[in-house]
Amino acid sequence: MPAVLKILRGHPGLRFAALLDLRGGFDARDLAAMAPVLSASNAGWVACVQPDQLTQEPIRQLIRDYCYDYVTLPCPELVLSTVIGHAYGMASLSPRALDVAPDSNDGMIGECPPMRALYRALRKSALTQAPVFIAGETGTGKELAAQAIHRHSSRHDQPFAAINCGAIAQNLVQSELFGYERGAFTGAQQRKIGRIEHAHRGTLFLDEIGDLPLDCQASLLRFLQEGYFERVGGHEPIRVDVRIISATHQDLRALIAEGRFRADLYHRLCVLRLEQPPLRERGDDILRLAENALQRYASEGRRVIRGFSPCAIHAMHTYEWPGNVRELINRVRQAVVMADGRLITASDMHLADEHTSMLPQTLEEARNVAECAAIQQALRRNRHRLIDAARDLGVSRVTLYRLMERHNMRRPESETSDAGAA
Repeated sequence: MPAVLKILRGHPGLRFAALLDLRGGFDARDLAAMAPVLSASNAGWVACVQPDQLTQEPIRQLIRDYCYDYVTLPCPELVLSTVIGHAYGMASLSPRALDVAPDSNDGMIGECPPMRALYRALRKSALTQAPVFIAGETGTGKELAAQAIHRHSSRHDQPFAAINCGAIAQNLVQSELFGYERGAFTGAQQRKIGRIEHAHRGTLFLDEIGDLPLDCQASLLRFLQEGYFERVGGHEPIRVDVRIISATHQDLRALIAEGRFRADLYHRLCVLRLEQPPLRERGDDILRLAENALQRYASEGRRVIRGFSPCAIHAMHTYEWPGNVRELINRVRQAVVMADGRLITASDMHLADEHTSMLPQTLEEARNVAECAAIQQALRRNRHRLIDAARDLGVSRVTLYRLMERHNMRRPESETSDAGAA
């Protein structure tokens, strides 16, 4: 088993079916060592047992939780080859590892047009020293984008320090940012270095900048203008070289109008503005992210989960996702633990009620939802080969192009270039 596990980890794209020979018996205590291999989503296991072994509960449970099927000996060659063929077919359809190279999209998963635009903006932003402001709803991954900018910048080998301005008590934000001297206040037993000083020559990420108190906004603005600051309780100017990236889910312009955020600080921070798209606008990325989360947390469940049911996929695409990617990951993780079957359902993700409340109200809306779902499923079945997907749907490739444009679906780049060449 360790050798098989090493092969699987070295070839994440490998899909295979294999016989699990249990004729010599099975000890439930061995399951802990076998589980990492048996639970691999890219494997279709077929158990090979003697007929009398099917009365043994440990073997029955092993087959039920980890195997696609089983055969009893003696077994005709045709039956064996058919079962193995089916197991391989199911393994081939399992969620694939989303291989994102560390130097490509920095672990950020997504291929939709808004994410591709974000990737380009991140790379351009990394080439400068200008302050960056990232706008986006809660849970969209703004800190991940900030880390990507840092990794691609000239400061990549220097510190990346992050602070959530909304998670710190207002009376402590000043000392967290700028540090303090010994004796600055009751309890200040020794000097403490602040986050700005800690990020010297690197990058400072100020998350939820909209929650920064007004007095701290004035101090931050002074530092950005002059390039130095003083620790709380100190008088020595400390000069620091740091690149500032800030983010918030709030509308800073609205906060400025309400007198809760300084306009001059906004213009200092928002030299380069990036938009992190909400999950509900990311189309097929929703399923990509769900499959990635399923792979990450598959080992936490009692049984092998092979993927998502059509109902769950449709519910994910119609749900509004107020918590965005963070909410999706949490719901998938919950479903892995609570699911009773091999496919995660909308109920397992607690999306059944939300899905029902969002059902289309008119015949036109229902037709559009069904049409969009059918196209997406055909594309996934045929690995986004448009000619094969069109044949599967019973339409011409030109008709499929037109339908995809109507539903704002991105065509594969190879197909786009082929169409342009034609």
